Amino acid sequence: MDPAQNSCEIPGVQTTPNSPASPLAPAVFLDRDGTLIEDRGYLRSPAEVVFYPATVAALRRLQQHFRLFIVTNQSGVAKGLQTLAEVEQVNAFVGAHLREQGVNIAAVYCCPHQREDNCACIKPKPYFPELAAREHGLDLRRSFAIGDHLHDVELARQVGGTGVYVLTGHGRKHQGELNPEDIAVEGIAEAADWILQHSGLDAKTVS
Repeated sequence: MDPAQNSCEIPGVQTTPNSPASPLAPAVFLDRDGTLIEDRGYLRSPAEVVFYPATVAALRRLQQHFRLFIVTNQSGVAKGLQTLAEVEQVNAFVGAHLREQGVNIAAVYCCPHQREDNCACIKPKPYFPELAAREHGLDLRRSFAIGDHLHDVELARQVGGTGVYVLTGHGRKHQGELNPEDIAVEGIAEAADWILQHSGLDAKTVS
């Protein structure tokens, strides 16, 4: 199975690779539903998107020091509950809204499969972070992943980075499944604070 043929990088979100001469940059890999926007099930239209109030400010702070990527599992495509076109429209809307608010998402990556498909790209498999590292010149060991599922934390661990678990979305429901050493915070704002503080940066600066 060729992973590149079983994954989708959503059009409508500009990809901005680093220059080959640039030093490797740290990144933050962001889950979508339950992390940046409310988890309202299998979204089929931009009209269903509701951003958490803290999302934009948190991402503005993070992008001062990290490249930002969205990595999302959208199994509803494989289950026949969404079309790939609908997922593309929603992801393009999320990227465009953030861009209008001064937040640059370097790329959006999505897996349209269900776990039973045994694809190469579903989280927590490291296919997308490794692809992003090649395309954008990233230092994965200095990078982070934020999400409301255990596989988001494991995604970071798979590439030598650090996962930050948020209690929004499905987070509170599965909090008891975390390992004692896992980092859990209330939401995206607290995740940004933790990452910036952990990296020795000023958590309160806003672009």
